[in-house]
Amino acid sequence: MKVAHIFVSFLAFVVILGSGCSRQPSSLFTPQPDSNSDITPKKNYEDLIVGYAQLGAESEWRAANTISIKETAENLGVELRFLDAQQKQDNQIVAIRKFIVQKVDIIGVSPIVETGWEEVFQEAKGAGIPIILVDRRAAVPEDLYVSYLGSDFLEEGRKSARIMADLVNGKANIVELVGTVGSAPANDRYTGFREILQEYPEMKIIDSESGDFTRARGREVMRRFLQKHGDEITAVYAHNDDMALGAIEAIEEYGLKPGVDIKIISVDAARGAFEAMIAGKLNAAVECNPLLGPQFFELALKVVNGQPVPKWVPSIEGVFFPEDASEILPTRKY
Repeated sequence: MKVAHIFVSFLAFVVILGSGCSRQPSSLFTPQPDSNSDITPKKNYEDLIVGYAQLGAESEWRAANTISIKETAENLGVELRFLDAQQKQDNQIVAIRKFIVQKVDIIGVSPIVETGWEEVFQEAKGAGIPIILVDRRAAVPEDLYVSYLGSDFLEEGRKSARIMADLVNGKANIVELVGTVGSAPANDRYTGFREILQEYPEMKIIDSESGDFTRARGREVMRRFLQKHGDEITAVYAHNDDMALGAIEAIEEYGLKPGVDIKIISVDAARGAFEAMIAGKLNAAVECNPLLGPQFFELALKVVNGQPVPKWVPSIEGVFFPEDASEILPTRKY
């Protein structure tokens, strides 16, 4: 009888050990099925095949995000099938269908816009392949994706407005550089900013236009704002750093001092923003963390192994100002 108890305890220990290793890059023990068992072996990182449909390379932020995904996959031994959609939703949809045909274990996608995904997501669900949304949301029923990993874009907009109010003492004529039209961050940063502005009647958005999250378009749109409104502009709200850096160039060309004559706030907090803050040309940067690779693959492995995951896994982010920029810049990884 004692021998039987010892044997049962040993088996329980082995089962616990096996289940606890499934999240590690390599496993000490992988359960093996036999002819008398219905146990399905759990995957490790080295067994994982991931399809990833990246939206493009529109900004410094996106480049850092791509590097994080690729480097983390390589470090963990994950087989990553990666496609850069070059800013086109059609290319992302083609990529997802390709991943379905290839029977990958799981698909990650950063949707370029929120709408237009339901059909292809339904195809993935029908094939039994789960989808994780990374960085950007999609306007689809919740049963068509397993989790969203990324920022609270509404709160980023709110933070930007609160900081702006402090900078301008509650009074400003603001021009807004909007991100890609229809994208989740552009939609929510637009809405969140306006929520807070309702509390400040003397802070007004006098013009708003998409700069498509790029530096070149940000400069082009800011030039138009200046031609149209001139010295009337007292503040710029940019949905990302790249557009803010483009706006800084346009303001200097116009003969004004960015950060002084015109206060500027942007979202992302990439290295370029820190350099601009150190130069006194940017007044604040609201962080949107691109280094999502480790969180993404941990989440992917849990999903594939049937473990419960939250519907939303938020990024950890802060706000940065010029007085701290010199000290923080050397520590930034993007």
